[in-house]
Amino acid sequence: MSTSPLICVVDDDPSMLRMLARTVTAKGFEVAAFGSAEELLDSGRIDDSACLIIDVDLPGIGGLELQQKLKNNGQSVPVILISGEATEKLRQRALNQGAVAFFDKPFSIESLLAAVRSVKTLMLA
Repeated sequence: MSTSPLICVVDDDPSMLRMLARTVTAKGFEVAAFGSAEELLDSGRIDDSACLIIDVDLPGIGGLELQQKLKNNGQSVPVILISGEATEKLRQRALNQGAVAFFDKPFSIESLLAAVRSVKTLMLA
C-alpha cells in the first residue's frame, strides 16, 4: 500500500487524462484516473483521496454536479476543477461551491501542482 497521497483525476479526454496522471505521478503522488464522474463514484476511491482534479465538461454527471453531489453526501475531499470553456460565472459558481482552485485549459501545470501541494499541506496541518 502506498503512503503517498491519492489524487483522483477525472477527464473524458484520454490524452488530457494521461498527461495529468503522468505529471501528478511524477511529482510523487499516487494517481487514480477516471474517464467519467460515474467511474469515480463507482470506484470506492473518493474517501481515500487527498484531492480530486475534475474536468467541468464531462458527459453524464459534469464536474460541478459531481462537486455538489459530493458536498451533499458529506464527502469533504478537496476539489480542483478544470475547464476548456470557462466563464467567470462558472468559475465563481465552482469556487462558491467550495472548489480549492479552478483552472482554464490550457493551464500551467506548475499552478495545478501548486494547488495540489497546498491541499496536501492543509491535510498535514
